[in-house]
Amino acid sequence: MSTVQGANVVVTGAGGGIGAALARRFAAEGARVAVNDIDPGRTRAVAEEIGALAVPGDASAVVEEAREALGGTVDVYCANAGLASPGDAFADEDVWASAWDVNVMAHVRAVRTLLPGWLERGSGRFVSTVSAAGLLTMIGAAPYSVTKHGALAFAEWLSLTYRHRGLKVHAVCPQGVRTDMLAAAGSAGELVLAPGAIEPEDVADALFEGIEADRFLILPHPEVAGYHQARAGDPDRWLGTMNHIQQKWEAAR
Repeated sequence: MSTVQGANVVVTGAGGGIGAALARRFAAEGARVAVNDIDPGRTRAVAEEIGALAVPGDASAVVEEAREALGGTVDVYCANAGLASPGDAFADEDVWASAWDVNVMAHVRAVRTLLPGWLERGSGRFVSTVSAAGLLTMIGAAPYSVTKHGALAFAEWLSLTYRHRGLKVHAVCPQGVRTDMLAAAGSAGELVLAPGAIEPEDVADALFEGIEADRFLILPHPEVAGYHQARAGDPDRWLGTMNHIQQKWEAAR
């Protein structure tokens, strides 16, 4: 794809799952990739596999180091690192704080660092792995759902504010994907996400199709569009349906 060939790309949370699939695909398309993950071993393994640069560390604080590793310029930033953060409204304060820090503020910090350069050049691309939970809501995961709504809102704000100045923004909103995060979702994930789960490579394919079409909202599960429309068109009916799923989950626990 000529759009990313030769581009400098950072992918956070790329030690496995969706992030690793994105890093592999960007590298295969001719991009120069910096692989980030909090696990140094996983970071280096993926980087060595695809001939990329390894930049291990916390996604919230890795932007400068990744930019330096790529020679001072980042063309594409994939804010993919995320925390599943199961729990209800009574989850501990540190669970909420960690979810907010990784799922939202890491995106803000990356943009704060990279946006001036993107605006000066008149080009840049920000990819946010949001999850369908950011468009809808996931049962049993209040911190995750709330912060993913925040991630989507931030991506929307970036696009509407800077698209005329060359910034491309993509919000990737899959449902179940066969990753460690799906396994960590427990019985709620088994009920809601596992039946329609796809592979991480399917998410990468959807993103690249969206890049080619210059599309903001990337839906690896096309049916999510219908769910989103139903939610907007009749919120009470949609909430009632989700509450029935909640009751089913509670009865099975």
